[in-house]
Amino acid sequence: MVFWFYIGLVIAVPPLFVGLVLAMLYLYVRWKYMDFLTRIFQERPLFVVPRGEPDPRAQDVALTAADGLVLRGCYFPTSAPQRRGVILFGLEFGSNRWACRQYCQGLIDSGYDVFALEPRNQGDSERDPNYEPLQWVTDRDVSDMRTAVAYLRSRPDADPRGIGLFGISKGGSTGLLVASTESWVKCVVTDGMYGTHTTMVPYMQRWIQIYSGSRRVQRVLPNWFYGVVGMVGVKRVARNRGVTYPSVEKAASRLNRPLFMIHGEGDTYIKPEMARSLFERATGPKSLWVVAKAKHNQALHVVGAEYNRAIADFFDRHLAGRVASDAPAA
Repeated sequence: MVFWFYIGLVIAVPPLFVGLVLAMLYLYVRWKYMDFLTRIFQERPLFVVPRGEPDPRAQDVALTAADGLVLRGCYFPTSAPQRRGVILFGLEFGSNRWACRQYCQGLIDSGYDVFALEPRNQGDSERDPNYEPLQWVTDRDVSDMRTAVAYLRSRPDADPRGIGLFGISKGGSTGLLVASTESWVKCVVTDGMYGTHTTMVPYMQRWIQIYSGSRRVQRVLPNWFYGVVGMVGVKRVARNRGVTYPSVEKAASRLNRPLFMIHGEGDTYIKPEMARSLFERATGPKSLWVVAKAKHNQALHVVGAEYNRAIADFFDRHLAGRVASDAPAA
């Protein structure tokens, strides 16, 4: 009996010791870096934010959000003789609804209707006085985009096959979250999309390297440890701001429909390896195009016509059911 007691002790002590060390490290990192983490999380990056001018060819739309706020959108009917499908465009943080034209004019010309909706506190949409948006997707953003999906579904000219979704930066992340639980969204294109976990963990590792003098601590901490600390920080921010930050990573894992991710090789904010980490989680048919020399959301301006053709080909194949032309290698 004594023999088996000591055998059990030998087996149990190492995991208990490791667990105790990790718990102590967690408390230390939380005490030393949590305030810094929450402050950095709420800082706004210096993104180049495009804005457009009103276009008389578009239908100006006003929708009522789930909580009663008035949201403004614009619906561009295709200029082609026959419609191929309908695209919901997800705006990047701070942009206005008319900015969709620079990304979607090729789609409008080739047979797609395009609808863009400004979420609350953005553009001409009504402001929620208790809400201050950041570059991270919140439950409010997801709810507002669901309002856009419901509107497209309720239109007299709604496409019974469903819609495609095309989102830039935060709009792409929001779109993926909506598409992961909305089967009427048949396929998704994103440019510069990012998730909270896959973006935050690499930055946390860099911050601790800069602000911690203990190289041993840096080497011993696994990625999941940073993830746990980061999620605690995110929940603290969410609680203080009265929102939730849904997981884009989990949404990618749930998405079982075609996904085309575009990302700039020169993106200094959301680095390509962060995009690849998010891309690897997607479970459906997928392709990733890392555009050489393009910075965040700048792929269109670097490759131009090739960018427009690749997106049109994707929607032709997965939404309109057409045979696509040659697209860039993913």
